[in-house]
Amino acid sequence: MVADPAAAAQAIVTHAERICEREDHLWRVLPEVVIPEPYLEDTRQSGSVTFGTEAVARALLYMYAHDLSQNRLAGRLNNRPSLVKAFGMPHSPRQQTVSDWLDAFTDDTKRTLKAAANGIVEVAVKNDVLPEAFITETVDDTDDAKEQVSDREYQRRETMKVVKLAREYAASEFNTHRAENKTYTDEDLLDMLARICAHKGSAHSEAQFGWLTDDSLTCDDSTFLRALKKFATPADEEVEFSFDAFCDEDGMPDIKSLQRSVNASFDGATENIINMIRKEGVIQSRRNVVALDITYQRNWVWPWEDKEAGIPKSDYPRMVSGYKKDGEIRRGYKFATITLVGDNVPIILGVEPVKEDSNWEEDDAPSYSKAELVKRLLDKASRFVDIDEVLFDRGFYADEVFAGVDDRDIIYTAPVPKYEDDYTNIEQIEEHPEADAAVHHDEVFGHEGEKHHEAERLYVPSRSDDADGKYAVFVTNRDWVEPDEIQAVTNRYRRRWDIENQYKSIGDFLPKTSSGDYRVRFCAFVLATLIYNLWRLTDYLIKAEVGIGIREPPVLTAKTFVRVLGEFLRRLG
Repeated sequence: MVADPAAAAQAIVTHAERICEREDHLWRVLPEVVIPEPYLEDTRQSGSVTFGTEAVARALLYMYAHDLSQNRLAGRLNNRPSLVKAFGMPHSPRQQTVSDWLDAFTDDTKRTLKAAANGIVEVAVKNDVLPEAFITETVDDTDDAKEQVSDREYQRRETMKVVKLAREYAASEFNTHRAENKTYTDEDLLDMLARICAHKGSAHSEAQFGWLTDDSLTCDDSTFLRALKKFATPADEEVEFSFDAFCDEDGMPDIKSLQRSVNASFDGATENIINMIRKEGVIQSRRNVVALDITYQRNWVWPWEDKEAGIPKSDYPRMVSGYKKDGEIRRGYKFATITLVGDNVPIILGVEPVKEDSNWEEDDAPSYSKAELVKRLLDKASRFVDIDEVLFDRGFYADEVFAGVDDRDIIYTAPVPKYEDDYTNIEQIEEHPEADAAVHHDEVFGHEGEKHHEAERLYVPSRSDDADGKYAVFVTNRDWVEPDEIQAVTNRYRRRWDIENQYKSIGDFLPKTSSGDYRVRFCAFVLATLIYNLWRLTDYLIKAEVGIGIREPPVLTAKTFVRVLGEFLRRLG
C-alpha cells in the first residue's frame, strides 16, 4: 500500500515542475518525470506483462491530465506513435488493455496518479507549457462516467472549449491601441468580423442588422473600417498615417509600417497557434513541408481614363496588379502566403503583400522582388518550424528564388511554367516502349551570372487535360532522383493540402468592401487568414481529442466555425 498518496503525488509534481522550467511541451515532461516504483502498486505478474508498470503509469498520467476516457486514451496512442515511444511502450494498446491496467493498479495508486496529473497540469499552466483552458472542472471524473458521455456530446464540449481557447490565444494579439474608454472593445470588433464572415456580408450590412436589432455590441460600418486601419497602424505612431505616406518618390508603395503592424499581430497569433499544436508533439514528429502561393482579391474598378489613348487613372490604387485567371485578364490585390502542408496541420505561417507592374502603369513601374518576397516568407515560417522542404507555385519559378532556398539547405520542388525546350525530351518518353517518366540530372541553375547549384528536372504524365504535351515538368534540388523515385517525388508535391481550397475558404471569410485603401484590404485579408487558422486549429484539436487523423475530412466545417466564433461565444462568455 502507498503510505500517503497525496505525498507521493506531490513528489512527482515537484519533479515535473523542475522539468517544466526547461521543457515547453507536456508530452516531453511526462516521459522525463521520475515515478519511484514504491509509489506504484501493480497486481500484474511483472515477468509476463507486455507493458511495464512505469510505462503504464506515464500513460495514465497523460490520460488523467487530458481528462480522457479509456477508449480515447487508446485511440490517442494509436494515432500518435511518438507518444507510444516516449512512454516506453512496444506498441499502442487496445482499449481493453487500458481497462486491464486500471483493474491491476490499486485504488491508492490510481489516486496518486490522478492527484499527480492534476498537479502537473497546474504547474504546466504556470510555466506556460499548457494553456490555462486545460484546467477543467469535472463533475464526475470516473471512467464509467466518461464512457457514458456520447461521442457527440464529448465533441460538442470539446468544440466549445477549443473555440474559446482559439479566440483567446490568437485574436487577442490584435490591438487597435485606442483609448481605454472606447465604446467597442477589440474583441467586440473581431467578433463582428467573424459574424460578417459567417454571413459573407460587409461592415455596412452587419452594422445595419445591429442597428435594426438594437445590438449594443455591433458598431457602425465607419467605426469598423477605422478599426481595421488602426490595426494596421504601428503602436508608436502618434497620428494615424494616411495611405499616401506609403508611396516613395518613384511611386513604389513603401508599406513597411503597414507590414510591421499587421504582421506583428498575425505573427503573435500564429506563434500561439503553433505552440498549441506543438504541445502535442505533432510538428516535431513529422516532416515539415511548406507551400508558397499567391492569391487575389479582385478589384472591379477600371484602371483607364482612356484606354485607347493609353491614359490611366491618376488616382488608381498602386497596389492593384493585373493577373490572368480562367483565360480572363483581371485586376486585384495580391497576397502571398506560406502554409504548413503535407501530413501536418495546414496552418498559414505568413502573409505578405505582392505588387507587380501592370500594363496600365508606366513602362518602368516597379514591382516587388519575388526572391525578397520568398525570403521574407521563409524567415517568418522558420520562426515557427524547422523547414524540410518548400513546394512552389509555378509563379515563383526563378533562378534567384531557387538560389535563396538552396542557400538555406532546404529542398525545393516547383513546376516549370513553360517548357517548349522540353518537347523533344517529352517526345522521346512517349516513344519509349516502357517508360512513362524521365529525369534529367544535374541541370545548372545560376545566380548573378554564375553557376549556383544543380537540380533535377522531372517529367511525368500530366493530370491536366490542357497541359502542353500531356506531360508535367518539375525541378527539384534533391541530390539525385532515380527513375523509380520520380513518381514518389511528384506525388508528394501533388498530395499537398489543396491550396486552392484554402484560398476559397479565406475568400469566403473576407468581408465585402469597396474600399481602395490598402490598409483595409491587407488587414481584412490577414484577419480572414487568422480565422482560417483558428478553424484549422480547432478542427485539429477536436480530432486529437476524439482520435481522428489529421488528414481526415474536417469534423467542423469552416462555415459552422465562424458562426460559433462570431454569434454564440459572446452569449456563453
